Amino acid sequence: KRVRMLEERLADTKGRLTQAVSQNERLTTMLRDAREHIGSLREEVEKLTQPPSGYGTVLGCNDDGTVDVRAGGRKMRVAVHPELADDLKAGEEVALNESFSVVLARRPDRTGEVATVKELLPGGDRAVVLGRADEERVVELSAVVSAEPIRSGDNVLIDASGDLVIERLPRPEVEDLILEEVPDTCYDDVGGLAAQIEQITDAVELPFVHHTLFAEYDLPAPKGVLLYGPPGCGKTLIAKAVANSLAGKVSELSGDARARSFFLNIKGPELLNKYVGETERQIRLVFQRAREKSEQGWPVIVFFDEMESLFRTRGSGISSDIESTIVPQLLAEIDGVEALRNVIVIGASNREDLIDPAILRPGRLDVKIKIERPDAEAAASIFARYLIPSLPIAAEMVDTVGGGDPDKAVRGMIEQTVEDMYRPADPNRFLEVTYQNGDKEVMYYRDFASGAMIENVVRRAKKLAIKREIAGGARGIMTADLLASVRQEFKEHEDLPNTTNPDDWARISGKKGERIVFVRTLVSSDEEDAASGGRSIERVQTGQYL
Repeated sequence: KRVRMLEERLADTKGRLTQAVSQNERLTTMLRDAREHIGSLREEVEKLTQPPSGYGTVLGCNDDGTVDVRAGGRKMRVAVHPELADDLKAGEEVALNESFSVVLARRPDRTGEVATVKELLPGGDRAVVLGRADEERVVELSAVVSAEPIRSGDNVLIDASGDLVIERLPRPEVEDLILEEVPDTCYDDVGGLAAQIEQITDAVELPFVHHTLFAEYDLPAPKGVLLYGPPGCGKTLIAKAVANSLAGKVSELSGDARARSFFLNIKGPELLNKYVGETERQIRLVFQRAREKSEQGWPVIVFFDEMESLFRTRGSGISSDIESTIVPQLLAEIDGVEALRNVIVIGASNREDLIDPAILRPGRLDVKIKIERPDAEAAASIFARYLIPSLPIAAEMVDTVGGGDPDKAVRGMIEQTVEDMYRPADPNRFLEVTYQNGDKEVMYYRDFASGAMIENVVRRAKKLAIKREIAGGARGIMTADLLASVRQEFKEHEDLPNTTNPDDWARISGKKGERIVFVRTLVSSDEEDAASGGRSIERVQTGQYL
């Protein structure tokens, strides 16, 4: 009985012991949680009670492991956290603790004042910049900027202290005006201009390809080439082909696959600016870019399209006389004190008579190449560029004209179209012009043919073939489509510009000689026009130039 009592007491004691152990574990867990919570609260309190960290800009690193920083307008030498000592560079932003030690590195600040580099100082680590109100000051270049070539005229970002350049900015006003990429146009894409291509090749490519031979003969390369002629005859196309061909020749001769030429395509009218001196400044920047590119020994082509819009004859009174300062700026760039090496200027214009004579004299634009309107042979060559055997050609044409050969069929279609377009017959009469001396001359379709017009004729023929096939007709292009397209092309151009000076229109169209005082269209659209012999340009709506 006593043993049973002792066993019961033992079991009860074990139960209370187990309960006490469980309670002890709960208390231990609660204490641990409380300790952790107290610790996190302590950390938060410490963070909230810490003094603020200042930010500074690294100016340079020292041999003793310290760095020079500028913070709050003060320049200081401070200690660096050991893990950051090897990674800091001038221009980076860092965080400083209460004892002004560097404890954190951040990316450079992306805000600040924009300035323009005027010149680099000897040593390459400092530069003179122009800030607000054209104030000059000397600044240091950060390590990030020093890795990139800084040139005069570049826009740079200066940190808040105003003493350190932290970023090189793009120059949008120049980038928008210049296309540096080499075009993919080649000489094979230019039809009917073999003689002109040979002329410009001799002027542009030979001096660069055979520069040693030219040096032996003491013959300098021409500084410029003027391509002039009626609109749509291939002036811009030839300039692009020259740049492409020159890039290939340079790469072939140097053996360097990276070798290339640069084609700076200047959008001429966009250079004009209402603020005095802005246009001249942008011209300077264009030629400065050309000099920088040519320093590598690779040729640079500066192409001015629509050249007469920028460089008109000074004092002519035709425009606002802004060219009185623009023309001298171009002349100074072409043959000024800073010589142009490996740089050639190519200009294109359909009103060469408006360009200032000082630009056209020998020593500036040395070579003048006239891009004539295509004759029958050249027109056939241009047609062959756009009307190719791989296009859907009507089976009737292949059988009747080509004898089953698509190539022969295309050649026959082109011959028929060109023969019809260039025939001096009454259906091809287009204009009657009256000269100042009273003489009259009838002008035919062939007198206004151009490469652009021929390309558009082929496009019209393709569209006619597509519409016929959609309507359930015969598939493929026919000679009739080409002939109808020629008629429609000139029919749309019968409404010439309603101008009080027909001579201006004639000069743009490529007609030179005696002054033209009256123009009458001979393309009749109905019986009334046919009976009256056409319409006067003074009585028609404004259309587009040929």
